[in-house]
Amino acid sequence: MVQENLIRFSNVTFKYDENEPAALRDVSFNIQKGKWTSIVGHNGSGKSTIAKLMMGINQNYEGEIVVDGILLSNDTIDEVRRHVGIVFQNPDNQFIGSTVEYDVAFGMENQSIDYHVMHEIVDEVLTEVGMSDMKTFEPSHLSGGQKQRVAIAGILAMSPDIMILDEATAMLDPEGKESIMNLIKSIQSEHHLTVISITHDLEEAVNADEIIVMNKGEVYKQDIPEEIFKQGAYLTEIGLDLPFAMRMNYLLNHNYEYTTFEQLVNRI
Repeated sequence: MVQENLIRFSNVTFKYDENEPAALRDVSFNIQKGKWTSIVGHNGSGKSTIAKLMMGINQNYEGEIVVDGILLSNDTIDEVRRHVGIVFQNPDNQFIGSTVEYDVAFGMENQSIDYHVMHEIVDEVLTEVGMSDMKTFEPSHLSGGQKQRVAIAGILAMSPDIMILDEATAMLDPEGKESIMNLIKSIQSEHHLTVISITHDLEEAVNADEIIVMNKGEVYKQDIPEEIFKQGAYLTEIGLDLPFAMRMNYLLNHNYEYTTFEQLVNRI
């Protein structure tokens, strides 16, 4: 069955400043509807620039960007943003409301949604992310993981088709990171979301449906994880740390074969 492409970048080039090298150079890729796609790369690879372009935060690029069938332009930015929600690396940068429930409601207030409907949606999404007992808390009193849960609730309240995670777990401890990733996987399945994870963490990217590898503003490769991790030597060369199981497999067997932790244990 042919999968529908929800996002398309065609020959996209972007500069933050005319006097600087391009942050993206002739970038082309498709992201399929309902899939989890990880865009990986070291700092400066262009991966976060892609997220900002999808949201219309960065403009004045060359090429074409199509999001959910809409050609991105100055005239369509607001329409595109209704289809996309983004969770940033630092949760403190995305809070506007004085309480958890007000922060989740903020986007709906801007769309003049009926108060009673809005109240029901806030309760529903906070329950879904496990934060209903903290709806009257000030965001500053929450842990990093709890703040990210509230940010996710705010996105769910707007019913987007696409959720972008821009290094969303980078500031969390391993337990918090695992908890947030499991939550997002559950939400993706329940709401049939397309998830785009911008990350340098290949351990996180292992479970994606597809991975796009960025380096120096260009797409190196787009493929399923099993194929991407065959390029282990290259991934290491561009400054990415391989997942633990693959590092151990290389030490034991001197190859970059894609390996899960369970497979590694069975071989030992």
